[in-house]
Amino acid sequence: MDLGIAGRTALVCAASKGLGRGCAEALAAEGVNVVIVARTAETLEATAAAIRAATGVDVKAVACDITTPEGRAAALAACPQPDILVNNAGGPPTGDFRQFTHDDWIRALESNMLTPIELIRATIDGMIGRGFGRVVNITSSAVKAPIDVLGLSNGARSGLTGFVAGLARKVAPQGVTINNLLPGMFDTDRIVATIAAQAKAQDIPVEEARRRRIASIPAGRFGTPDEFGRACAFLCSTHAGYITGQNWLIDGGSYPGTF
Repeated sequence: MDLGIAGRTALVCAASKGLGRGCAEALAAEGVNVVIVARTAETLEATAAAIRAATGVDVKAVACDITTPEGRAAALAACPQPDILVNNAGGPPTGDFRQFTHDDWIRALESNMLTPIELIRATIDGMIGRGFGRVVNITSSAVKAPIDVLGLSNGARSGLTGFVAGLARKVAPQGVTINNLLPGMFDTDRIVATIAAQAKAQDIPVEEARRRRIASIPAGRFGTPDEFGRACAFLCSTHAGYITGQNWLIDGGSYPGTF
């Protein structure tokens, strides 16, 4: 299927590895020129080189902390008018909410709620003016089914979800869609930290905690960044113009509810 977005430009955050990289690779495979952002320059440049070699599209790498004003300014200087914005940032620490300080909450909100909102604010009017725009926020399955050790993520990402629900309806008439992708257990660095926290909380070996997690997934495996990225690319396509304000849960069937 031709997604109809060849020649478009995308700004993809936290894209040096994991789900962000999966999204950047999938968009580039469709002919989208990408600006990728992450904090570690060496890893980011290696990813940029790999995407260029695989796809031939224009790839710019901006090493910065997207959760800071300076980082956002650097990213937007390199990509001031993206047609596609993929918001993504590392999840906040795991733990018992009793241990979280006020500063912990502020950092979580800055990273997983306020930074995406700032980037949307900086880019959405350009999308409206061009009559086409796609914003995809990578959040978490915890928005749908909260995870006890992810209190900071549960709260911050749910705040972003509520904000998006209102804005998506306002900009839909101008050809701009905003959706959220809710990953379950994917084979990334984040899963390592989550499983380690759960193993500690349950006082069991990490290997046993991993086995239990896989056993709890109806698909019988963790997801891959590649398949996640392809879902993102579809939401950014011309075929997805009637999908907006939605929360796409990608979790291998783990969520047990009907709705």
